[in-house]
Amino acid sequence: MPKIDIAKANVRTTTTYPKPFQAVCAGREKMALGNLAGLTQFGVNLTRLKPGAASALRHWHDNEDEFVYVLEGELMLIEDGGETLLKPGEAAGFKAGVPDGHHLVNKSQRDALFLEIGTRSARDHGHYPDVDLAYAKDEDGFRFSHKSGEPYSAER
Repeated sequence: MPKIDIAKANVRTTTTYPKPFQAVCAGREKMALGNLAGLTQFGVNLTRLKPGAASALRHWHDNEDEFVYVLEGELMLIEDGGETLLKPGEAAGFKAGVPDGHHLVNKSQRDALFLEIGTRSARDHGHYPDVDLAYAKDEDGFRFSHKSGEPYSAER
């Protein structure tokens, strides 16, 4: 099994969300470790959240499972049913097709580090219960829209 040189991973600090929603992820740093290994069936990210940062907008997927495992710090898992504190060595999983909006927020005063593992489905729809946003992924690519289906402008 080839060893992954984590030092070669690009650290991504931006998000693909349209402009009105980008601030929620300020302070998030992602390294796509699965890409370094050439994985195609599932993705693996090593993600750092600075204090106050969120992993994403609260969301759920039609076709993609997600799993997170906390390595350092503390994260608040926020779901439809409330909040749960996750500490190092604890994990959470989100089954595809279950309409339970979720995300992680660092409400502590120090950085938190976690692994994100998820399906790389060729077709998916993402739902964001708190904002006017949806996404679709299919053979035509990946695109965001309003919940009505109207695309976001080119300026995002």
